[in-house]
Amino acid sequence: MKQIILDSSFILTCIKQKIDFFEELFGTQILIPEQVINEIKNLKNPNSKLALKLLEKNKFKKIDLGKAHVDKLIIRFAKENPKTIIATLDREIKNKTKNQKLIIRGKKKLEII
Repeated sequence: MKQIILDSSFILTCIKQKIDFFEELFGTQILIPEQVINEIKNLKNPNSKLALKLLEKNKFKKIDLGKAHVDKLIIRFAKENPKTIIATLDREIKNKTKNQKLIIRGKKKLEII
């Protein structure tokens, strides 16, 4: 089963653009770091509240990546797990990882590149 790790930028952009990534990624194992969830909790905007509600209603695997900046932790996880797909809009994470990426095409469609 394919594994996909989600970053907060990806989750929030999907909420903003009304993309149900849980439905789109059905049949894959979705990994969301606790650090990403905490990052979303600390934001004070309507999209973050919607994102938290969506996360509560769906099944995913919560993982703990340790203590450090979230982006660095995701980069390290990606290097340790080269078959895991990275879902992010963060340029630094994209540039520093060789893993396949899950991107948003045309504001409505998810695509693995």
